Amino acid sequence: MGRGGVGDECVEVRTVGGLVELRESDDGEVIVRTVPARFAKFLQAAKAGEFDRHTH
Repeated sequence: MGRGGVGDECVEVRTVGGLVELRESDDGEVIVRTVPARFAKFLQAAKAGEFDRHTH
């Protein structure tokens, strides 16, 4: 994913061995791994605004 947005914060997403991996682009030490179905549910929830209350 490209850089941009608020404060130039970026999360990188890739697939490896059938899993989805996410990591903070500036700190690659921590990698979160999940299965594609769970990641899809997370994306759907984010698009629906389920996490908006955490941004205020």
